[in-house]
Amino acid sequence: MTREIISTDAAPSAIGTYSQAVKVGPTIYLSGQIPLDPVSMEVVSGGIEQQIVQVFENLRAVAQAAGGDLSDFVKLNIYLTDLGNFPQVNEIMARYFSEPYPARAAVEVSALPRSVAVEMDAVMHLET
Repeated sequence: MTREIISTDAAPSAIGTYSQAVKVGPTIYLSGQIPLDPVSMEVVSGGIEQQIVQVFENLRAVAQAAGGDLSDFVKLNIYLTDLGNFPQVNEIMARYFSEPYPARAAVEVSALPRSVAVEMDAVMHLET
């Protein structure tokens, strides 16, 4: 199995022992992104909407570094500290995706790194 590590300065650098993404064949596994500004490495200011937007922007940056875009996502996992914020996820996701949408899961968790309200990871497939 040949693995290619995907990395970009346009998304936050890893804050632990992981890669931003790993490509195996035409499939790219994107690590969880939290709402960090890639330049300052600080959580974006504002509320849940700003956090969700930043997460999608970070995911897009990693996807583009891998040679694709959000439209190549086949699976998206969403982690929220409050499922009451799920309507905002749907509203903002509609700005970034069009049909056919990726498969998706949304899970409420007790806490996330840096005390953020949202984290997302994804699987992307590039046509060969």
